[in-house]
Amino acid sequence: MATAMALRTAGVTIPILVFGALSVSELDGVFECGLTPTVSTPGAARALQARAEARGVTIGCHLKIDTGMNRLGFRHDNLRRTMPGVLGSAHLRVDAVYTHFATADEPESPFLDEQQHRFDQAMAALGTLGLRQAKRHACNSAAFLRDTRTWLDWVRPGLLLYGIVPPPLASEIPLRPALSLSSRIVAVKGVRRGEGTSYGLRWRADEPRTLAIVPAGYADGLDTRLGNRGTVLVRGRRVPIVGAVCMDMLMIDVTGLDVSPGDPVVLIGEQDGEQITAREMASAIGTIPWEIVCRLGARIERRYESTG
Repeated sequence: MATAMALRTAGVTIPILVFGALSVSELDGVFECGLTPTVSTPGAARALQARAEARGVTIGCHLKIDTGMNRLGFRHDNLRRTMPGVLGSAHLRVDAVYTHFATADEPESPFLDEQQHRFDQAMAALGTLGLRQAKRHACNSAAFLRDTRTWLDWVRPGLLLYGIVPPPLASEIPLRPALSLSSRIVAVKGVRRGEGTSYGLRWRADEPRTLAIVPAGYADGLDTRLGNRGTVLVRGRRVPIVGAVCMDMLMIDVTGLDVSPGDPVVLIGEQDGEQITAREMASAIGTIPWEIVCRLGARIERRYESTG
């Protein structure tokens, strides 16, 4: 909801769908910012209906159907009981119906087909209740790559918008990463054999080494597990992150490289023909690339470039 309101404040005028559940305190913002809410419970439908009626307006919404993920949504097999009150709301207009796939990024799982079947049955049930013109959408990035039958009327790519293919899937679509993350060296220092660096001294030099300090840390969204596991690019070379990642800093081993304060450091992206991807970073610390890109903090300076 906060993101949607920020987009409106920034001048974005196209329709914006709010996927999550709305609290009572957020309902006025839906109307004031011209947002499209999701209705996923009878209570949400009643609250939205009451607020729309009080304002003397009809508001368009999307229905969320739970086809097996068991998160938000009306149960797919209970719609004849839950839907009449929602569809009968005088001040609600259902413009679209959607669901969300639980295993689209697991090619060996047959549950994607089961969820598609359940969604088809749910749409048929809604049709018998009078909802026949609503649009349908279900397709996330993984489903988009796996099965064209999931495309329906609209698709909802997430990770693909970053130019990242959801693991373990591959893609024949020509993609390039839309996001890079970089910093600069602020200091260079030598350490002697046996000396360590950062909290806990979890890395120690087995011979004299040269370290560089980079002003980026977990307060910026970098995972602490990158310490002694992750790598960055300096002068087109991969160098390891050593020691614990701090709140505002991390240390890298640049032994053998001619580096100085001010030199660029690439954490995600390309440099001189070498590349580190968000997918690679995620694999190094045992997480998923969605987490890598979502955790990048608000205090990181954003620079937007157009390819023309």
